[in-house]
Amino acid sequence: MPTAIQRSRGLLYKLAVIGRYLLMILLALIFALPIIYMLVSSLKPVWQILQDSSSIRAFLPVGDISFTNYEEAFRFTPILRFLFNSVVVSSLTVISGLIVNSLAAFALSRVRWKGRLVLLSLIVAAIIIPFEAIAIPLLLIVNNLPWIDASGIIVGWLDSYQVQIIPFIADAFSIFLFYQFFKRLPDELFDAARIDGASWFQIFLRVVVPLSGPVYATVAILRFLAMWNQYLWPALVIQTDEFRTLMIGFGYFGGRDGASMAYLTIATIPVLILFFLFQRSFVNSMSASSSSLEN
Repeated sequence: MPTAIQRSRGLLYKLAVIGRYLLMILLALIFALPIIYMLVSSLKPVWQILQDSSSIRAFLPVGDISFTNYEEAFRFTPILRFLFNSVVVSSLTVISGLIVNSLAAFALSRVRWKGRLVLLSLIVAAIIIPFEAIAIPLLLIVNNLPWIDASGIIVGWLDSYQVQIIPFIADAFSIFLFYQFFKRLPDELFDAARIDGASWFQIFLRVVVPLSGPVYATVAILRFLAMWNQYLWPALVIQTDEFRTLMIGFGYFGGRDGASMAYLTIATIPVLILFFLFQRSFVNSMSASSSSLEN
């Protein structure tokens, strides 16, 4: 028979579990309510949005529900083109960044060479510099860079894909995450590979990459979200709809609240689908990366 102390401990444990789940439900609602409001408002006309804004009906698909706002969103903007541009820019930046940043972090964490600690310190220091502080100098630099298009004509970088991709391939925070993870890998793996005659590049491909799935997933998800939501830089360097991304296209909806909600819903749905498909990988990769930071 359990004693009174054991029963009280069991009760306290159950209360703690219940409290933890209630807290998680509350936090989930806090983060989910704005998304629910956006989804529901995208189906309502403006007058219905204003009428329901002071009650719980703002979060419920009731009243004058239709897909008119989505029709307006497609009519006012080339949204499919913007969606394509966002996918191209985000995907190419992430794929290129995974290669460049992981190689840089491997060289900093495992290869011994003079000056690597100084360079690592500069990379860590670069994390705290906001992009807004370097946006204008970077714009002046890319404005003077040449580029050869498919027809062999020398053109500028502005209003192009490369100006939205290349400046963001190397990322200080991504290098730091890779560095922290690579430092935690056992030294015995590298010593054994070196004894077997493997080069550093072979060690990277055959030893490091297969063991680094969590940090690759972390960096890929964080960089994709950052590039997908980017606004300032595309607003500075893009002038035509051919290269505009979804975030810039939002400027078309001045004063059209219902259509803007529909547009934002279309821009948000791919990210939500990506998160729900890779939710487990995202949580696991974030946990692994946080553990690497602690160590």
